[in-house]
Amino acid sequence: MPITRRQLLAAAATTPFLSGASLQEEGWKVSSFRLDITCPVGHPLLGRRQGVAREIISPLYAYGAVLLGVGKPIVIAAIDWCEIRNDAYDSWRQVIATAVGTTPERVILSCVHQHDAPLVDLTAQRLLDGVGMKGEMFDPAFFQETGKRIATAARESLANAHRLTHLELSQARVKQIASNRRIETAAGTVSFDRGSNGARTTAYRDAPEGLIDPWLKTITLCNGNRRLISLSCYATHPMSYYGKGGVNADFVGIARELRRREDPDVSHIYLSGCSGDVTGGKYNDGTPANRAILADRLLRAMRESSRQVRRHRIEQIAFRNTKLDLTYRSDQAYTTAAMTRVLEDTNAARKARVLAAMGLSTQAHLAQGHKIDVPCLDFGPAQMVLLPGESFVGYQLMAQRTRPDSFVMSVGYGQCWPGYLPTDSAFKDGFDGFWLWVDPGAEPRIQEALRKVLLPSGTR
Repeated sequence: MPITRRQLLAAAATTPFLSGASLQEEGWKVSSFRLDITCPVGHPLLGRRQGVAREIISPLYAYGAVLLGVGKPIVIAAIDWCEIRNDAYDSWRQVIATAVGTTPERVILSCVHQHDAPLVDLTAQRLLDGVGMKGEMFDPAFFQETGKRIATAARESLANAHRLTHLELSQARVKQIASNRRIETAAGTVSFDRGSNGARTTAYRDAPEGLIDPWLKTITLCNGNRRLISLSCYATHPMSYYGKGGVNADFVGIARELRRREDPDVSHIYLSGCSGDVTGGKYNDGTPANRAILADRLLRAMRESSRQVRRHRIEQIAFRNTKLDLTYRSDQAYTTAAMTRVLEDTNAARKARVLAAMGLSTQAHLAQGHKIDVPCLDFGPAQMVLLPGESFVGYQLMAQRTRPDSFVMSVGYGQCWPGYLPTDSAFKDGFDGFWLWVDPGAEPRIQEALRKVLLPSGTR
């Protein structure tokens, strides 16, 4: 007799946290959800670094999936916001986890990282409130209400869960979008200044693409021959024309929504890969017209990926998680005393005071013993792994080298407090920046974390 949904949910609520055993005899199920999470006009964008919302050009969405039958439920959520940091990240994972009967570690929460969108950190905003900068970064009430709405959508989606039996794995080369920030100048020095609209500068436009991952990877979850959910991931900053107060999901959101209209029976979830050092800077000049051009290039890859599939019957699904401990930046300007002085200095620039609040929030978060979850969803022939912050593309390629026998999808922009997360080679080349909150030395720790979650037990 087939297991009922009530029985499946009851089992999910009592099964131990880690499960690598095959549950095929009980069956896996998956549901999906989508909801509008657009911030209102007047809301700060990117912690006010991009000003405030002056108009809504296109909606921001939360797309998600809930997987049942692998111990407690597993949630995948892709959020059209810039970043979610520290206790804000923990807050949303907790409310979503509670709604579906799981634990926060099993909520794979990732921002798509558009810049014309909110950036949130609860403790940072409380610190700003204390110095007369109420609502400077974001509206906490809107944040909390949005989290509850996402949690409700995830819970309600369970009523429409479908049996999960097969995977389709595919990839397609994305042409003329991504390029690395790093370029070698005519003088023979290294620069990391090629940003998202770098093509308006001749040297940035003419320099080679540099280190990128050119592949859009797609994991499609199926019930027999019926495609249910398509998880697509590509490593690039998702900005074209931005920073003018127009809330929008940018070119990646356009491509995703066009794909959804073309194939409305499938839930198309787009995630940003590890792209802290990858932008459209070689190919994007920052003009409004280029947004549609980049969207079309990404859409073409999405279409191509859907045609070049390898199909697998699911034999097992496992979830693994490990804790990553990163060292907070030790420069003098990032000490508690220095950041407190900036925060309390009414003559300091507003952006500098917000950054100081963000740094102090992270210090408090780490002092409470919090480490970063690195979750991995293992389907057998494919794995999805989530890395924190603006992890550099080198870590995405590292994950693939860790499992050269498999199809590895690396997602970035999980817990975002580290900001940029450079590789050792980038640090040696002199990478620095105000959005960098970690010391050198992260690479071996990340490598070990990837080994723990990507390699099955007994092969590490």
